[in-house]
Amino acid sequence: MSSPSTPRPAALIVRQASPPNLETPFHALDGRITPGESVYVRSHFPAPDLNAESWRLQLGGLVDSPLGLSLDDLRAMPAHTVAATMECAGNGRMYLSPRMPGVQWDLGAVGTAEWTGVLLRDVLERVGIRDGALEVVLEGADCGTLTDPGRTPGDIRYARSVPLAQAQDDVLLAYAMNGQPLTRDHGFPLRAVVPGWYGMAAVKWLTTLHVTDAPYQGFFQTVDYSFWQGRDGLSPQMVPMTAMQVKAQIARPAPHDTVTAGRPCEVVGAAWTGEGDVTRVEFSSDGGTSWADAELLDAPQAGVWRRWRYGWQTPGQPGTVTLMARATDSAGRRQEADHDAGRGGYMINFPLPITVYLRAEDS
Repeated sequence: MSSPSTPRPAALIVRQASPPNLETPFHALDGRITPGESVYVRSHFPAPDLNAESWRLQLGGLVDSPLGLSLDDLRAMPAHTVAATMECAGNGRMYLSPRMPGVQWDLGAVGTAEWTGVLLRDVLERVGIRDGALEVVLEGADCGTLTDPGRTPGDIRYARSVPLAQAQDDVLLAYAMNGQPLTRDHGFPLRAVVPGWYGMAAVKWLTTLHVTDAPYQGFFQTVDYSFWQGRDGLSPQMVPMTAMQVKAQIARPAPHDTVTAGRPCEVVGAAWTGEGDVTRVEFSSDGGTSWADAELLDAPQAGVWRRWRYGWQTPGQPGTVTLMARATDSAGRRQEADHDAGRGGYMINFPLPITVYLRAEDS
């Protein structure tokens, strides 16, 4: 059995055709779980064509007993289903000025799915971790040569690492999404899901788990998906991206929608954070000059966004308004007013300005 094809409904927005980078239309936000056919697709290289019968997950490095596991071996292990919101680290990049390189995502490189698979810690228990282990490197079958950012020495595979403590906590090796086997574009037959982390950690088409005693220094850990961070009063240094930043987004009205002046308008959206829970969402209809509390529609659930709404009375005169939303989480983190330049084209969590047009009631 080869990897099943990925349905691509017209609703998905093509940001790049090859390799496919497909965006969810965020204005279609409805339920708390994103339908499988509407989940965004992020690809760095062409999707490998893997066969379920011959595919193996190889485990090695600082382990007692290196091992290769088939998909049937994994399916025979205790299964876990985890709901998790996953956001591409570059989501919202088109709102940056000046323009930053990379896929020009609008609002839709984010979604929430139910992932089914085995816990990474259960797999690691089968091989035994040796003393001195520090990280687990997750490597996929997809590969290629890159020139931006930075140039690779020929073809490289996509790979990221997670600290051993994280690997032994809630990392999932998923073979199904929303109750269906993974499609090719979503990582068939196996991908990682790291709840609370940006999607770059959710390595697709997994083939290798390598336990190491040193920090991983691969391209997608140090050159790409890293950012400048100041620590202990020292000059900033590059560190790998990990947990998602707290963030709220407006789904409806969508950017550049037209609504009627002087009438009630329901504003809806979602908010999420990588650690803890979203506890507050605020809405602004004057470009961030004033803010009012929105209503949270969902109960807190670890790693899952909360939808929200606000009953907005639109101004009486036609014109243009700028809508914004911002979130606060249980650790007291609130979206900052501006983008941190040290993050480059990533981790975009300032309140995004949504332009909406007001028309006269009888026009």
